[in-house]
Amino acid sequence: MSVSEQLVLGGGNFGGIGSAPELFGHGESEDEAFAIMDAAWAAGVRWFDTADAYGGGRSERAIGRWIGATGNRPRLTTKTFNPMDAGRDHGLARDRILRQIETSLERLGVDRVDVYLAHEYDPDVPLTETIGAFEELVERSVVGAYGLSNFTADQVAAAADLGRPQLVQNEYSLLFRGDGTDVIPLCAERDIAYQAFSPLGGGWLTGKYRARQDFPAGSRMTLRPGPYKHLVHDRTFTALEGLQAEAAERDVEMPTLALAWVLSHPGVSAIVVGPRRPQHLEPALASVQLALTDEERRELTSLFP
Repeated sequence: MSVSEQLVLGGGNFGGIGSAPELFGHGESEDEAFAIMDAAWAAGVRWFDTADAYGGGRSERAIGRWIGATGNRPRLTTKTFNPMDAGRDHGLARDRILRQIETSLERLGVDRVDVYLAHEYDPDVPLTETIGAFEELVERSVVGAYGLSNFTADQVAAAADLGRPQLVQNEYSLLFRGDGTDVIPLCAERDIAYQAFSPLGGGWLTGKYRARQDFPAGSRMTLRPGPYKHLVHDRTFTALEGLQAEAAERDVEMPTLALAWVLSHPGVSAIVVGPRRPQHLEPALASVQLALTDEERRELTSLFP
């Protein structure tokens, strides 16, 4: 498979750090985002991923301005669920979904997105209502397809029983392997594509975090450490040292090997990568060319108990 099929450029750091309102305005500036998108497009990446709440709309706006300035038209995924600012509404009620897609289209400067995702499961809205709204958008040709993000296997199954989700986008990496036992096999069974986001475990699999050293300024562990605090443990650093040794033996960068591990799963159709600088794309591009055998994949997995 090719770069255009297996790599998706994530815009989660354009104008913010994900959907965290307290970090809106941080992350990459619009000029920096443009440089990253230029580099990704030049390398053959043809699918860009964002969300309405990334940077409080700044990510979608940057992508839209880049499309307008360059005339390039990547496949586009955007998502909805999280509030656009502190104290604002959130969720997957029909009226909100229909409202949010219109504002996303406006920021992106397009009349249609290729894939629209539910960014989280909403326990406060009947799933029938949510799926019905997404189906309505497909029927109106406002979105090409819809899918789910951050859904459990049971939630994916329930949604697939009600409608036709075409994509699941969840976290999956050497450090977060839960989906490999349930969600990914379920997607294969239901003919739903699976994309892995955070395939480098929030930056942990790049090698930038080291035992008994301060976390780098501006890194995820200094800005939004919550989901990764449990990794600050000797066994994690030992596993990372093992991965670094395996990468050196293959004469590749550590993140390249970690990404190749994700792509080597037959149920993973693509990875969503969020480079902070254009040069950070290089390990992802190299990972597409690095084929791992089943035995090599098992050996790498065994490093992370």
